[in-house]
Amino acid sequence: MPTSLAIDEFLRNPAPILDVRSPGEYKQAHIPEAYNLPLFSNEERAQVGTCYKQYGRESAIEVGLALVGPKLIGLVQQAKAIAPDRHVRLHCWRGGMRSSSVAWLLETAGLSVTLLEGGYKSFRRWVRETLAMPKPIISLGGMTGTGKTALLKALEQHGEQTLDLEGLANHRGSSYGNLGLPAQPSTEHFENLIALNWSMLSGDRPVWIEAESRRIGSCHVPEELFYPMMAAPVIQVERSRDERIRNLLEDYGDVDPSGLIAATERIQKKLGGLRTQEAVGAIQEGDLAIAADIILHYYDKTYTYDLHKKRDVQIYKIDARGLTVDDCTQQLIEIARSQIKFLQ
Repeated sequence: MPTSLAIDEFLRNPAPILDVRSPGEYKQAHIPEAYNLPLFSNEERAQVGTCYKQYGRESAIEVGLALVGPKLIGLVQQAKAIAPDRHVRLHCWRGGMRSSSVAWLLETAGLSVTLLEGGYKSFRRWVRETLAMPKPIISLGGMTGTGKTALLKALEQHGEQTLDLEGLANHRGSSYGNLGLPAQPSTEHFENLIALNWSMLSGDRPVWIEAESRRIGSCHVPEELFYPMMAAPVIQVERSRDERIRNLLEDYGDVDPSGLIAATERIQKKLGGLRTQEAVGAIQEGDLAIAADIILHYYDKTYTYDLHKKRDVQIYKIDARGLTVDDCTQQLIEIARSQIKFLQ
């Protein structure tokens, strides 16, 4: 008989996770690192659901059995390939017939199965509860091009706790943010990724998070995290304009110019028609430094406006002009330890 575990114990179990929901459900969002082992395809799931509504449970089960029968050996072979030691975790949407049926099949074939009580639905409740767990936050601020992402990675290498929202969202947070990066996850899966990372961070040490708006590309930062981020103390990194432009060229210098042009045209209303034309012309001529300098007018104005709204927030500044990433990181840590009250 398969073992059933509540979500906390289920997540601590080291065996591979098999998600037996349909490919469409899995693509929308899933437990991070879970494998999709669908009992039904998207079309088959719809067919069984329609039969259930029209003719009832027994007829739907018969339709499901007819669809699944030819797949049984394939499901077993896939599971064994994923888990050569024959131990797996398994779930469906609510911990119902799909997971229990596949669990029976796999155990009959010699695998040891651990089920998730309540299925993926219970994991989503865990996500909401986990995101609501308070932890001290330091917001890493600075205008576009100050190298905040590189600093966040360096802070992690120095033993600090970090949460890289842009990395989880596959987006750098601007109109240009998706260029050269993989497709973004859904907001639901973004929340799943954040929650899993958040659960592994200690509550008695600060978590460094890059200052973000409510939306990172198409992903929305969950409100349980966004509001504490907005209230967190900010350490603002300041670099010269030339340094910022060089950083931007490192990030976007190899990107297809057509993508840069499209991203520039998306902010035309806020950048202004003339500046947009000038920036697009510079991109077409291959002069990305000139284009970046023009575009920074918009992003600097936006950042300054957002910063002025944080009237009740502690704001500290670090002059990082000419500093290496490592030197700047050391100063960030020193400011955090010596000046930010909740860390004392």
